[in-house]
Amino acid sequence: MAASARKKSSGWSGWFWALLAGGGLIVLALVISRLDFGEAVREVTLPLRHDDIIRQQAEEKDVPADLIAGVIYEESRFRDQTSEAGARGLMQITPDTADTIEKLSGGSTFEYDDLADSDLNIRYGTFYLRHLLDRYGGNEAAALAAYNAGPGNADAWGGSELEVENIGFEETRNYVENVLERRDEYRKNYGDELGL
Repeated sequence: MAASARKKSSGWSGWFWALLAGGGLIVLALVISRLDFGEAVREVTLPLRHDDIIRQQAEEKDVPADLIAGVIYEESRFRDQTSEAGARGLMQITPDTADTIEKLSGGSTFEYDDLADSDLNIRYGTFYLRHLLDRYGGNEAAALAAYNAGPGNADAWGGSELEVENIGFEETRNYVENVLERRDEYRKNYGDELGL
């Protein structure tokens, strides 16, 4: 009888240790999947691509990298696309804006199809953003309003003195608020990647 009790005991003990080991593996798998899941959620809700180009352009043109990322997010969610108005690429540059950028930069070899190139699109968009920041004395809300609705509208709403609540178009006001909010999120979530 003692041998039979030992057999039951060792069977139970083996099962217990197998269960414990299996539970440990499940816990480990959950921890790993939560890490991957968290990254996956961040990639979907707040994607970041081309951070090397963004960092380089931020430094070259003295535009905050998190602001560039916020504009790209609001314009295209980091997807190359063309709008109904003909705006192209990650920073949604219209043909008219591209012409303005070419004149301001002294370029002469630009072709509209080049706006589909992510590197060039970010370069052009950042150049234009720097131009608008200079035009409005560093006022990010005014520069963003002009990026979205044109400098004429931004001038009419207060120019370098513009405040978000003075923006006359609800769509543009929402755009500016969203970009500024995304800028803060990029700073918080991607500071290292953006060199902040």
